Amino acid sequence: MNRRRTALAAAAAGTVAGVVGLGVLAMPAGAGPAPSLPPTSPEQLVQSVLTAKPTAMNGTVQVVNKLGLPALPGLPQAADGTTEARVWTDGQRRGRLSLPQNNGEKVYVDDGSTLWQWDSTTRTVTRSPQHAEPAKPKDKHEGVLPNATDPASAAQQMLATVEKTSTVSVDGTDWVAGRPVYDLVLTPKPTERTLLREVRVAADSETRIPVRLSVFANGSSDPALQVGFTQLTIGPQDPKLFRFTPPPGATVRNSDEQPQGDHEKAGQSSRPTVVGDGWDSVLIGRLPAQAQPGTSRPVTSRPGTSNDRHGRSSEDPMALVQRFGTPTSGPWGSGWLFSTKVGTALVTSDGRVAVGAVPAQVLTEAIGQAK
Repeated sequence: MNRRRTALAAAAAGTVAGVVGLGVLAMPAGAGPAPSLPPTSPEQLVQSVLTAKPTAMNGTVQVVNKLGLPALPGLPQAADGTTEARVWTDGQRRGRLSLPQNNGEKVYVDDGSTLWQWDSTTRTVTRSPQHAEPAKPKDKHEGVLPNATDPASAAQQMLATVEKTSTVSVDGTDWVAGRPVYDLVLTPKPTERTLLREVRVAADSETRIPVRLSVFANGSSDPALQVGFTQLTIGPQDPKLFRFTPPPGATVRNSDEQPQGDHEKAGQSSRPTVVGDGWDSVLIGRLPAQAQPGTSRPVTSRPGTSNDRHGRSSEDPMALVQRFGTPTSGPWGSGWLFSTKVGTALVTSDGRVAVGAVPAQVLTEAIGQAK
Protein backbone atom coordinates (compact mmCIF):
# COMPACT_ATOMS: atom_id res chain seq x y z
CA MET A 1 0.00 0.00 0.00
CA ASN A 2 1.57 3.33 -1.00
CA ARG A 3 1.95 6.24 1.40
CA ARG A 4 -1.10 8.14 0.20
CA ARG A 5 -3.39 5.14 0.66
CA THR A 6 -1.79 4.23 3.97
CA ALA A 7 -2.24 7.78 5.28
CA LEU A 8 -5.89 7.82 4.26
CA ALA A 9 -6.53 4.38 5.74
CA ALA A 10 -4.87 5.41 9.00
CA ALA A 11 -7.02 8.52 9.11
CA ALA A 12 -10.14 6.38 8.76
CA ALA A 13 -8.95 3.87 11.35
CA GLY A 14 -7.39 6.42 13.68
CA THR A 15 -10.56 7.92 15.18
CA VAL A 16 -14.31 7.53 15.23
CA ALA A 17 -14.23 9.93 12.29
CA GLY A 18 -13.59 6.82 10.22
CA VAL A 19 -17.31 6.15 10.39
CA VAL A 20 -17.96 9.60 8.96
CA GLY A 21 -15.46 8.75 6.24
CA LEU A 22 -18.09 6.43 4.72
CA GLY A 23 -19.15 9.67 3.04
CA VAL A 24 -18.32 13.31 3.67
CA LEU A 25 -19.76 15.23 0.75
CA ALA A 26 -23.36 15.63 -0.43
CA MET A 27 -25.85 17.46 -2.63
CA PRO A 28 -29.61 17.67 -3.10
CA ALA A 29 -31.49 15.87 -5.86
CA GLY A 30 -31.75 17.36 -9.33
CA ALA A 31 -34.65 19.56 -10.36
CA GLY A 32 -36.75 19.93 -13.53
CA PRO A 33 -37.72 17.35 -16.18
CA ALA A 34 -35.34 14.43 -16.53
CA PRO A 35 -32.96 14.80 -19.50
CA SER A 36 -33.42 12.63 -22.58
CA LEU A 37 -30.29 10.48 -23.02
CA PRO A 38 -29.43 7.45 -25.18
CA PRO A 39 -30.38 4.18 -23.46
CA THR A 40 -27.63 2.15 -21.80
CA SER A 41 -27.51 -1.17 -19.98
CA PRO A 42 -26.35 -1.49 -16.36
CA GLU A 43 -23.30 -3.46 -17.49
CA GLN A 44 -22.35 -0.81 -20.06
CA LEU A 45 -22.81 2.02 -17.58
CA VAL A 46 -20.75 0.30 -14.85
CA GLN A 47 -17.92 -0.40 -17.29
CA SER A 48 -17.93 3.16 -18.64
CA VAL A 49 -17.78 4.62 -15.10
CA LEU A 50 -14.96 2.30 -14.03
CA THR A 51 -12.89 3.13 -17.13
CA ALA A 52 -13.67 6.87 -17.23
CA LYS A 53 -10.53 8.95 -17.61
CA PRO A 54 -9.79 11.56 -14.90
CA THR A 55 -11.04 14.99 -15.97
CA ALA A 56 -9.78 18.47 -15.12
CA MET A 57 -12.55 20.27 -13.22
CA ASN A 58 -13.54 22.40 -10.24
CA GLY A 59 -16.70 22.60 -8.23
CA THR A 60 -18.59 23.22 -5.01
CA VAL A 61 -19.59 20.18 -2.97
CA GLN A 62 -22.33 20.32 -0.36
CA VAL A 63 -22.53 18.11 2.74
CA VAL A 64 -25.99 16.87 3.76
CA ASN A 65 -25.41 14.56 6.71
CA LYS A 66 -28.15 12.53 8.42
CA LEU A 67 -25.95 9.92 10.09
CA GLY A 68 -27.09 10.82 13.60
CA LEU A 69 -23.60 11.38 15.02
CA PRO A 70 -22.97 13.98 17.76
CA ALA A 71 -20.87 17.07 17.10
CA LEU A 72 -17.27 15.98 17.68
CA PRO A 73 -14.56 18.43 18.79
CA GLY A 74 -12.49 19.46 15.77
CA LEU A 75 -14.83 17.61 13.38
CA PRO A 76 -17.95 19.75 12.76
CA GLN A 77 -18.77 17.74 9.60
CA ALA A 78 -19.64 14.74 11.81
CA ALA A 79 -22.88 16.23 13.13
CA ASP A 80 -26.15 16.22 11.18
CA GLY A 81 -26.49 19.26 8.97
CA THR A 82 -25.16 20.89 5.81
CA THR A 83 -21.66 22.15 5.02
CA GLU A 84 -19.76 22.94 1.83
CA ALA A 85 -16.33 22.31 0.33
CA ARG A 86 -14.47 23.40 -2.81
CA VAL A 87 -12.54 20.96 -4.99
CA TRP A 88 -10.17 21.30 -7.94
CA THR A 89 -8.35 18.63 -9.99
CA ASP A 90 -6.17 18.79 -13.10
CA GLY A 91 -7.02 15.25 -14.20
CA GLN A 92 -3.34 14.28 -13.79
CA ARG A 93 -3.28 13.16 -10.13
CA ARG A 94 -3.02 16.72 -8.79
CA GLY A 95 -5.84 18.18 -6.71
CA ARG A 96 -6.94 20.70 -4.12
CA LEU A 97 -9.66 20.52 -1.45
CA SER A 98 -10.81 23.38 0.80
CA LEU A 99 -12.92 22.67 3.91
CA PRO A 100 -14.26 25.74 5.76
CA GLN A 101 -14.06 25.57 9.56
CA ASN A 102 -15.67 27.71 12.27
CA ASN A 103 -12.59 29.90 12.63
CA GLY A 104 -10.71 29.26 9.39
CA GLU A 105 -10.24 26.47 6.87
CA LYS A 106 -8.39 23.24 6.21
CA VAL A 107 -6.75 22.95 2.79
CA TYR A 108 -5.36 19.79 1.18
CA VAL A 109 -3.10 20.15 -1.87
CA ASP A 110 -1.75 17.16 -3.80
CA ASP A 111 0.98 18.44 -6.13
CA GLY A 112 1.69 14.99 -7.59
CA SER A 113 4.66 14.27 -5.34
CA THR A 114 3.58 15.62 -1.92
CA LEU A 115 0.25 15.84 -0.11
CA TRP A 116 0.11 19.11 1.87
CA GLN A 117 -2.39 19.72 4.68
CA TRP A 118 -2.86 23.27 5.98
CA ASP A 119 -4.86 24.09 9.11
CA SER A 120 -5.32 27.86 9.35
CA THR A 121 -6.63 27.63 12.93
CA THR A 122 -3.43 26.09 14.33
CA ARG A 123 -1.23 27.49 11.52
CA THR A 124 0.17 23.99 11.01
CA VAL A 125 1.31 22.40 7.75
CA THR A 126 1.64 18.60 7.46
CA ARG A 127 3.38 17.17 4.41
CA SER A 128 3.21 13.57 3.23
CA PRO A 129 5.75 12.66 0.52
CA GLN A 130 4.21 10.58 -2.26
CA HIS A 131 5.59 8.32 -4.94
CA ALA A 132 5.88 9.89 -8.37
CA GLU A 133 3.94 6.95 -9.87
CA PRO A 134 1.16 5.00 -8.14
CA ALA A 135 2.31 1.72 -6.63
CA LYS A 136 0.98 -1.49 -8.13
CA PRO A 137 -1.63 -3.11 -5.89
CA LYS A 138 -0.33 -6.06 -3.88
CA ASP A 139 -3.79 -7.52 -3.41
CA LYS A 140 -7.39 -7.06 -4.49
CA HIS A 141 -8.14 -4.58 -1.68
CA GLU A 142 -5.47 -2.01 -2.52
CA GLY A 143 -6.58 1.02 -4.49
CA VAL A 144 -10.04 1.14 -2.92
CA LEU A 145 -9.22 4.03 -0.59
CA PRO A 146 -10.13 7.44 -2.00
CA ASN A 147 -7.87 10.24 -3.11
CA ALA A 148 -8.25 12.93 -0.43
CA THR A 149 -8.70 15.72 -2.99
CA ASP A 150 -10.95 13.95 -5.54
CA PRO A 151 -14.50 12.95 -4.47
CA ALA A 152 -15.28 11.68 -8.00
CA SER A 153 -12.39 9.23 -7.67
CA ALA A 154 -13.72 8.14 -4.26
CA ALA A 155 -17.11 7.22 -5.76
CA GLN A 156 -15.39 5.41 -8.64
CA GLN A 157 -13.29 3.34 -6.24
CA MET A 158 -16.35 2.52 -4.10
CA LEU A 159 -18.11 1.22 -7.22
CA ALA A 160 -15.14 -1.01 -8.05
CA THR A 161 -15.27 -2.46 -4.51
CA VAL A 162 -18.95 -3.49 -4.42
CA GLU A 163 -19.86 -4.02 -8.08
CA LYS A 164 -19.31 -7.79 -8.12
CA THR A 165 -21.44 -8.36 -4.99
CA SER A 166 -24.33 -6.15 -6.13
CA THR A 167 -27.48 -6.28 -8.20
CA VAL A 168 -27.02 -3.38 -10.62
CA SER A 169 -29.71 -1.39 -12.47
CA VAL A 170 -30.18 1.94 -14.25
CA ASP A 171 -32.98 4.08 -12.79
CA GLY A 172 -33.44 6.67 -15.51
CA THR A 173 -31.72 10.05 -15.79
CA ASP A 174 -31.39 13.22 -13.73
CA TRP A 175 -29.61 16.57 -13.48
CA VAL A 176 -26.63 17.23 -11.18
CA ALA A 177 -25.07 20.71 -11.05
CA GLY A 178 -26.74 21.54 -14.35
CA ARG A 179 -25.32 18.48 -16.14
CA PRO A 180 -27.34 15.46 -17.42
CA VAL A 181 -26.55 12.18 -15.65
CA TYR A 182 -27.50 8.51 -15.60
CA ASP A 183 -28.66 7.10 -12.22
CA LEU A 184 -26.89 3.83 -11.44
CA VAL A 185 -28.31 1.78 -8.54
CA LEU A 186 -26.33 -0.86 -6.64
CA THR A 187 -28.20 -3.14 -4.24
CA PRO A 188 -26.28 -5.64 -2.07
CA LYS A 189 -26.93 -9.30 -2.86
CA PRO A 190 -28.76 -11.31 -0.14
CA THR A 191 -25.49 -12.91 0.97
CA GLU A 192 -24.00 -9.54 1.95
CA ARG A 193 -24.12 -8.55 5.64
CA THR A 194 -24.39 -4.78 5.52
CA LEU A 195 -26.34 -1.89 7.04
CA LEU A 196 -26.89 -0.40 3.57
CA ARG A 197 -30.04 -0.87 1.48
CA GLU A 198 -28.61 0.60 -1.72
CA VAL A 199 -26.13 3.08 -3.14
CA ARG A 200 -26.95 5.35 -6.08
CA VAL A 201 -24.22 6.76 -8.31
CA ALA A 202 -25.04 9.59 -10.74
CA ALA A 203 -22.67 9.33 -13.71
CA ASP A 204 -22.07 12.35 -15.92
CA SER A 205 -23.45 11.51 -19.38
CA GLU A 206 -20.48 13.07 -21.19
CA THR A 207 -17.43 12.19 -19.09
CA ARG A 208 -18.94 9.23 -17.15
CA ILE A 209 -17.30 10.45 -13.95
CA PRO A 210 -19.43 10.04 -10.79
CA VAL A 211 -20.87 13.41 -9.73
CA ARG A 212 -23.27 12.31 -6.98
CA LEU A 213 -23.23 9.44 -4.48
CA SER A 214 -26.35 8.66 -2.39
CA VAL A 215 -26.19 6.16 0.48
CA PHE A 216 -29.40 4.58 1.81
CA ALA A 217 -29.58 2.64 5.09
CA ASN A 218 -31.79 -0.39 5.69
CA GLY A 219 -35.30 0.59 6.75
CA SER A 220 -35.11 4.15 5.40
CA SER A 221 -36.47 5.68 2.19
CA ASP A 222 -34.35 8.83 2.54
CA PRO A 223 -30.57 8.90 2.03
CA ALA A 224 -28.51 8.96 5.19
CA LEU A 225 -25.74 10.59 3.19
CA GLN A 226 -25.26 11.96 -0.33
CA VAL A 227 -22.10 12.83 -2.25
CA GLY A 228 -21.90 15.20 -5.18
CA PHE A 229 -21.58 18.66 -6.68
CA THR A 230 -23.87 21.68 -6.55
CA GLN A 231 -21.65 23.54 -9.03
CA LEU A 232 -19.30 21.87 -11.51
CA THR A 233 -17.08 23.25 -14.28
CA ILE A 234 -15.22 20.86 -16.60
CA GLY A 235 -12.01 22.17 -18.16
CA PRO A 236 -8.34 23.11 -17.61
CA GLN A 237 -7.38 24.50 -14.19
CA ASP A 238 -4.78 27.09 -13.14
CA PRO A 239 -1.56 25.12 -12.35
CA LYS A 240 -0.92 27.48 -9.41
CA LEU A 241 -3.82 25.82 -7.56
CA PHE A 242 -1.76 22.64 -7.24
CA ARG A 243 1.37 24.23 -5.81
CA PHE A 244 1.68 24.90 -2.09
CA THR A 245 4.12 27.07 -0.16
CA PRO A 246 3.83 27.08 3.66
CA PRO A 247 2.69 30.52 4.89
CA PRO A 248 5.26 32.59 6.82
CA GLY A 249 5.41 31.60 10.49
CA ALA A 250 3.60 28.28 9.96
CA THR A 251 4.75 25.14 11.78
CA VAL A 252 5.75 22.51 9.21
CA ARG A 253 6.01 18.82 10.08
CA ASN A 254 6.18 15.51 8.23
CA SER A 255 3.26 13.09 8.52
CA ASP A 256 5.51 10.27 9.75
CA GLU A 257 7.10 12.28 12.57
CA GLN A 258 6.65 10.80 16.05
CA PRO A 259 6.85 12.84 19.26
CA GLN A 260 9.85 11.97 21.44
CA GLY A 261 9.23 8.73 23.32
CA ASP A 262 6.74 7.37 20.79
CA HIS A 263 9.19 5.63 18.45
CA GLU A 264 9.05 2.29 20.27
CA LYS A 265 5.25 2.34 20.21
CA ALA A 266 5.31 3.27 16.52
CA GLY A 267 6.91 -0.06 15.78
CA GLN A 268 3.85 -1.80 17.17
CA SER A 269 1.58 -0.18 14.58
CA SER A 270 0.74 -2.07 11.42
CA ARG A 271 -0.57 -1.02 8.07
CA PRO A 272 -4.36 -1.23 7.74
CA THR A 273 -5.75 -4.48 6.31
CA VAL A 274 -9.14 -5.46 4.91
CA VAL A 275 -11.14 -8.48 6.06
CA GLY A 276 -13.94 -9.66 3.76
CA ASP A 277 -14.95 -8.13 0.46
CA GLY A 278 -17.76 -6.21 -1.19
CA TRP A 279 -20.40 -4.65 1.03
CA ASP A 280 -19.23 -6.42 4.21
CA SER A 281 -15.58 -5.38 3.92
CA VAL A 282 -14.05 -4.31 7.24
CA LEU A 283 -11.00 -2.05 7.51
CA ILE A 284 -8.70 -3.08 10.38
CA GLY A 285 -5.99 -0.75 11.67
CA ARG A 286 -4.47 0.77 14.79
CA LEU A 287 -4.68 4.13 16.48
CA PRO A 288 -1.67 6.40 15.85
CA ALA A 289 1.20 5.60 18.22
CA GLN A 290 0.76 8.81 20.20
CA ALA A 291 -2.92 7.96 20.76
CA GLN A 292 -2.35 4.37 21.93
CA PRO A 293 -3.64 3.54 25.41
CA GLY A 294 -0.93 3.99 28.01
CA THR A 295 0.95 6.66 26.05
CA SER A 296 -1.01 9.68 27.26
CA ARG A 297 0.92 12.68 28.46
CA PRO A 298 -0.15 16.15 29.61
CA VAL A 299 -1.49 18.13 26.70
CA THR A 300 -1.83 21.88 26.53
CA SER A 301 -5.38 22.60 25.49
CA ARG A 302 -6.21 25.00 22.70
CA PRO A 303 -8.98 27.53 23.28
CA GLY A 304 -12.34 25.77 23.39
CA THR A 305 -10.91 22.41 24.52
CA SER A 306 -10.25 20.86 27.90
CA ASN A 307 -8.13 18.12 29.44
CA ASP A 308 -9.54 14.98 31.05
CA ARG A 309 -8.36 13.49 34.34
CA HIS A 310 -5.49 11.76 32.51
CA GLY A 311 -4.26 15.08 31.10
CA ARG A 312 -5.47 14.32 27.59
CA SER A 313 -6.99 17.01 25.38
CA SER A 314 -10.70 16.69 24.60
CA GLU A 315 -9.62 16.41 20.95
CA ASP A 316 -7.30 13.46 21.68
CA PRO A 317 -8.54 10.31 19.84
CA MET A 318 -8.70 8.10 22.95
CA ALA A 319 -10.50 10.82 24.91
CA LEU A 320 -13.13 10.98 22.15
CA VAL A 321 -13.38 7.18 22.05
CA GLN A 322 -14.07 6.90 25.77
CA ARG A 323 -16.45 9.87 25.76
CA PHE A 324 -18.69 8.87 22.85
CA GLY A 325 -18.25 5.08 22.59
CA THR A 326 -20.38 2.34 24.13
CA PRO A 327 -18.28 -0.10 26.22
CA THR A 328 -18.27 -3.66 24.85
CA SER A 329 -16.24 -6.86 25.17
CA GLY A 330 -15.81 -10.31 23.65
CA PRO A 331 -13.22 -13.04 22.87
CA TRP A 332 -11.22 -10.38 20.99
CA GLY A 333 -10.89 -8.25 24.16
CA SER A 334 -12.67 -5.09 25.30
CA GLY A 335 -13.29 -1.70 23.73
CA TRP A 336 -15.85 0.87 22.62
CA LEU A 337 -18.46 0.63 19.87
CA PHE A 338 -19.77 3.45 17.63
CA SER A 339 -22.84 3.07 15.43
CA THR A 340 -24.46 5.21 12.74
CA LYS A 341 -27.21 4.51 10.23
CA VAL A 342 -24.68 3.42 7.59
CA GLY A 343 -21.65 2.17 9.50
CA THR A 344 -20.08 0.85 12.67
CA ALA A 345 -16.66 1.32 14.28
CA LEU A 346 -14.95 -0.63 17.07
CA VAL A 347 -11.92 0.63 19.00
CA THR A 348 -10.30 -1.90 21.34
CA SER A 349 -8.56 -1.10 24.61
CA ASP A 350 -5.23 -2.14 23.05
CA GLY A 351 -5.59 0.34 20.18
CA ARG A 352 -6.99 -1.80 17.35
CA VAL A 353 -9.71 -0.28 15.15
CA ALA A 354 -12.32 -1.88 12.89
CA VAL A 355 -14.58 0.17 10.58
CA GLY A 356 -17.23 -0.95 8.09
CA ALA A 357 -20.75 -0.46 6.72
CA VAL A 358 -21.75 -3.57 8.67
CA PRO A 359 -23.42 -4.65 11.95
CA ALA A 360 -21.31 -4.90 15.10
CA GLN A 361 -21.18 -8.71 14.89
CA VAL A 362 -19.35 -8.53 11.55
CA LEU A 363 -16.81 -6.12 13.06
CA THR A 364 -16.06 -8.37 16.03
CA GLU A 365 -15.70 -11.41 13.77
CA ALA A 366 -13.33 -9.48 11.49
CA ILE A 367 -11.16 -8.09 14.28
CA GLY A 368 -10.83 -11.63 15.66
CA GLN A 369 -9.55 -12.84 12.26
CA ALA A 370 -7.10 -9.98 11.69
CA LYS A 371 -3.47 -10.69 12.50
